[in-house]
Amino acid sequence: MQKKLLIIEDEKSVAKQLRWGLNKEYEITIAADAEKAIPFLASGIFPVATLDLGLPPYPDTPEQGFKLLEKIAVLAPHTKVIVITGNAEENNAIKAIGLGATDFCAKPLDLTVLKIILARTFQIHALEEANRHPITSQCGSLAGMLGISPAIKKVFKRLEHASKTDYPVLITGNTGTGKELAAQAVHTLSSRNKNKLVTINCGAIPENLLESELFGHEKGAFTGATSRKTGKFEQADQGTIFLDEIGELPLPLQVKLLRVLQESTIERLGGTNTIQLDVRILAATNINLEQAAREGLFREDLFYRLNVIPLTIPDLKERPEDILLLAHNFLQEESQNLGRGQLSFSPSALMALTSHHWPGNVRELQNRIRRALGTTLDKVITPTDLGFEERALSASQRNQKLSTLKEARETAEENVVRQALTLCNNNISQAAKLLETSRPTLHDLIKKHAINISQ
Repeated sequence: MQKKLLIIEDEKSVAKQLRWGLNKEYEITIAADAEKAIPFLASGIFPVATLDLGLPPYPDTPEQGFKLLEKIAVLAPHTKVIVITGNAEENNAIKAIGLGATDFCAKPLDLTVLKIILARTFQIHALEEANRHPITSQCGSLAGMLGISPAIKKVFKRLEHASKTDYPVLITGNTGTGKELAAQAVHTLSSRNKNKLVTINCGAIPENLLESELFGHEKGAFTGATSRKTGKFEQADQGTIFLDEIGELPLPLQVKLLRVLQESTIERLGGTNTIQLDVRILAATNINLEQAAREGLFREDLFYRLNVIPLTIPDLKERPEDILLLAHNFLQEESQNLGRGQLSFSPSALMALTSHHWPGNVRELQNRIRRALGTTLDKVITPTDLGFEERALSASQRNQKLSTLKEARETAEENVVRQALTLCNNNISQAAKLLETSRPTLHDLIKKHAINISQ
């Protein structure tokens, strides 16, 4: 089945040239002006559209094209737009991208160049559609966790195995990697998912209150205890408890936690009755508990009790294939929550995202995108919006800028192909279907970018 392409072009000769040159690859629909284009766009059936900025009633200016771009962001936020501009109208192309266009192609049209841009744009649309509707780890998502990198796919497998047992899980990883999300995934995938997942941060509660929070207390147990209180462990009975920052748990409470693990019982503070519980324990830390145990800062016997199923969440820098996937996902979620419509990243922003070291991991990535949305109302997010430095190019560097755009297209094409192959475990037929292209074309792209699929 051919992919649907909408061509918005008022010059009959150009429209005829495009239909003739592209009808083998695409199912072409032509609209001669904005009025005719709007019903087609509103139908939501066109993944990609080309747009000549010079449209009636003022074909010699780009104003009608700009107005239509603004409407497309509302009518068809998922449609990718390639603007057609005059050869000397670089500023119009840049403004169009600022209004949400994905790419541009200059007149006089070179069909070879346009075909490359179209293929890449359809590929991006297909991947974004797959990411908008993730279901299992095979398509880049598992119980709320997102990623296609080899590193995160290993985590997905460990999570799936861990969810089939009731053993304790010790989740380790640096700050911001997503340890709490991993705990939620284990619970969601387990047979306990109809019952509560109760979370407590052991490092956020004062030591003199933590025991009561964990195990509850009886009336009169201490000054101010005017009634019985149920602790987190009782609240999690038949479900799961997640002990975040377990390394901050004071030594006296480590002894009581060890008893819970050994006997599945607790006693409320100030009480004498032993309470039998059925609770699965998940714990997380960003410190080395084994080393802490050697230094006497954490009980060794408790460490081994908790570390039945160890699970390490990798840093974002160890899963580079996921950076843009996560960034686009966060941008979509946050912009939707704010009612901002369809937003995108500038090419330089994409380069900044992929080259940053990410010491704050996924949390830093999400916060940078929130920062951008909180500081700009533009449709295109720049490096400056994200808190990165963006060097302004001088007029003498403009040629280099244009060559960089070409390189960016090549890089984006390679990244899209690699992501599709990763999603489909290097299955050529499935990847070609995901990218909405043919197997021979995908083989050509694999050869072009020297992608090794034998691993």
